Parts: sequence; structure tokens; C-alpha cells
Amino acid sequence: MTTLARLISWVGHPLVFVLASVAIVAGTQLGPRTGFPILLALLLSTLVPTAILLLSGVRSGRWSDADVSVRKERQRFFPWAVPFSLAGVIAMWWLQAPSYIIRGGMVTLGLFLVSWLANFRLKLSLHALFAFYCAIILFRIGLMWGAIALILAVLVAWSRLFLRRHTHTELIVGMVLGLMGGFVAGWWN
Repeated sequence: MTTLARLISWVGHPLVFVLASVAIVAGTQLGPRTGFPILLALLLSTLVPTAILLLSGVRSGRWSDADVSVRKERQRFFPWAVPFSLAGVIAMWWLQAPSYIIRGGMVTLGLFLVSWLANFRLKLSLHALFAFYCAIILFRIGLMWGAIALILAVLVAWSRLFLRRHTHTELIVGMVLGLMGGFVAGWWN
């Protein structure tokens, strides 16, 4: 059961979940001529730098794992994650991405800022936050995409509890922020 929980937690890692979700949005809503540059820019401006940061942070001992599971260690993560997220927004604006893509980037940036502030008191689940955030947005793309993502989000939440990475409160706060962010990014007109 632990192996399954670790696999689900890996699939639910914010970088993996967000990348898959953006790829689904770009692939279903935009043609290759528009979608591919947006996906590539997001990868180069935000996701790859964050992945390099996480891996180098683990390798150097700045944090104990790629989830940055220790609350105090996250104070060294957010000062990098927020500018990377801002770089993604700037890249989307520069590429003249559709407004809903830019709005999603702005909401993501806002969620990182709120998570950073919350981290002074609570290590909320970024896994749950971004899984539920993406699930709600994917419901806007289609019922099937949203349902699959929501099932995965619930499994991710279970895995984070099972692996004892978060308390119920940390998980619920992450889920609520993700749901709220998803409604603003995906459904606010």
C-alpha cells in the first residue's frame, strides 16, 4: 500500500499535475501553432527551473525531499517559486496567450503567494492545492477531463495523509485554496 501511495503522490506532484493539465488545455483548446509555444514557454520559464531547483535543493541538502515536506525548508523554496511563477505569467503575456491562460497564471502566482504567507503558521498541502486547482479548471475543458483529474486529486489527498506528509487541517486548507483558485481561474468570467 505504501508503494501505491508513493506512486500516487509522485503523479500528484504539483509539477507533474500542472504540466499534464496545461498540456490538456493547450491540446484541446488551442491549435498546435498557439498551444505548443505556450506549453514550451511555460516549461522553460516555470516548470523546468522549479524542477531544477527542487532536485538541486535535495542534492545540496537544502531540503529533505523534492516535496519540500519540512515547513521551515519551504521558506527557502517560496522565494524562488514565486519569481518562477511570475516568469510564467510574463511569458504568457509576451506570447499574447488567451486571457484565460494569463488569468490561470495570475491565479497560480496568487496561490503561491498565499501559500508562502500561510507557511509561517501551517504547511498546507501544495499537492492537494494544485491537484484540486487543476481538476476544477479541467471541468471547464470537459466533464471527462475534470472527472479524471478530480478522482486523481482525491487519491493524491489520500496519499498525502497515508504517507503522513500532512495533517487533516493542512490537507483541507490546500484543497480549499485549490478549489477556490480553480473556480477563479477556470470559471470566472
